[in-house]
Amino acid sequence: MEKPLLKRLFMEPTTQPLIQFFRYVFVGGCSFLVDAGVLWLCVHLGMHYLLGACFGFVAGLVCNFLLSRALVFRAQDARVGRVLEFAGYALIGLIGLGLTEVLLYCFTEIVLLHYMISKVIASAVVLFWNFFARKILLYQRAKPE
Repeated sequence: MEKPLLKRLFMEPTTQPLIQFFRYVFVGGCSFLVDAGVLWLCVHLGMHYLLGACFGFVAGLVCNFLLSRALVFRAQDARVGRVLEFAGYALIGLIGLGLTEVLLYCFTEIVLLHYMISKVIASAVVLFWNFFARKILLYQRAKPE
């Protein structure tokens, strides 16, 4: 009997890059909502948008790590232990944060877009960096069967 499509797309462990990327886009969307929500809240509490983006980054990073381990990279062992895995995840994310900050600044201060529109654009660009860097640098091909 064929398993339901949603279960195959989201729940079954897989090492297929297209399915993993599909899941990562979903996970990234959830993480983006957390990240952007914290950014928006910080700005509305009087914080500068670039500093608020750092706080949003931390919240989004934790959300992304937990969801990615549960949905995206579940079929793959990390190349290192869980603490070093998170440290590597965070380091890749920090590079992504640097890219985000530069793009936010450019789109907001130079192109004169609203900071939340700049955030959407920056997040779309950084999504690709985060996925491929994490897949290539942190995770082995597949768990032994």
